[in-house]
Amino acid sequence: MAVRAKQIFVNLPVKDLKRSVDFFTKVGFEFNANFTDESATCMIIGDNIYAMLLVEDRFQSFISKKISNAADTAEVIVALSVESREQVDLIVQAALDAGGKPYNDPQDHGFMYGWSFQDPDDHLWEVSYMDLSSFPTQE
Repeated sequence: MAVRAKQIFVNLPVKDLKRSVDFFTKVGFEFNANFTDESATCMIIGDNIYAMLLVEDRFQSFISKKISNAADTAEVIVALSVESREQVDLIVQAALDAGGKPYNDPQDHGFMYGWSFQDPDDHLWEVSYMDLSSFPTQE
């Protein structure tokens, strides 16, 4: 049996929930008020794709490990696929304008274009566009 999930919730620890909500609102994301309180919010990324931003104490209540310091280590890259190269640039530039930090320079592989940033808690976000009609084929 192949696994096929209906939704994905990426859980991310944040130091300051208001700062994170302000940042991601400026980037262009919206939030589900039904799943928001003083210690957590549900950021809507796409159809059935969400990021739960949890203050560190709340995040810690779900795990027995230490929360990693994203300024020093990377455990995950949140990779988002969008509709166009222009949308990649708009989203990453909005993140940089909102106080995010650049991570990698834009990368153009012809059929795939991507750019990345770090949010205020140093989580890595990669935004990319892929044109499968330009995907190189082997003959």
